[in-house]
Amino acid sequence: MRQACFFDRDGVIIEEADYIHDPAQVRLCPFAAEAVRAMHDAGRLVIVVSNQSGIARGYFTEADLKAVDARMNELLAAEGAHVDATYYCYHHKKGIIPEYAIDCDCRKPKPGLFLRAAKDLDIDLANSFMIGDKESDLEAGINAGCKGVALVRTGHGVHQNIEKIPQAVDVGDVLTAAKELLAREDKSSTE
Repeated sequence: MRQACFFDRDGVIIEEADYIHDPAQVRLCPFAAEAVRAMHDAGRLVIVVSNQSGIARGYFTEADLKAVDARMNELLAAEGAHVDATYYCYHHKKGIIPEYAIDCDCRKPKPGLFLRAAKDLDIDLANSFMIGDKESDLEAGINAGCKGVALVRTGHGVHQNIEKIPQAVDVGDVLTAAKELLAREDKSSTE
């Protein structure tokens, strides 16, 4: 089985912009490409898992989301990095688009996106990580059985209180999160 690092997208890999739908809005977060490369260098897949309820709410379309992704991938590639796969939850029970206006099993903090990725890509969740900027990101990683979770203080992370998640790495940026998770793994493997 393979190991992975799951990353939230908005506020972690790309800068937070409420319900981003225009590729012109896409900017990489500081050190995002370096964090992605660090995980690849450690032999891990890089998987984006993100709630994108803007689709259910009618704020943007799946085509808009794909255009944003294409721009994100273009910017990462320019810095020698890439994402191996993306998994999105389009749902929100208060949405206005009927097929997406449901209470699903994939909206974080539920683990559905992780479980689907694990099945599709033969990922060992017990030896995988999650990096996010919201408490719900970390909870999703824990609910999926990930061995390490990290909160970055970018995007929504500036305002998050994660006292009830004492095992979480709590750092300023995504590269520091990646390095800390990998260092904790190295430390535990030598104990």
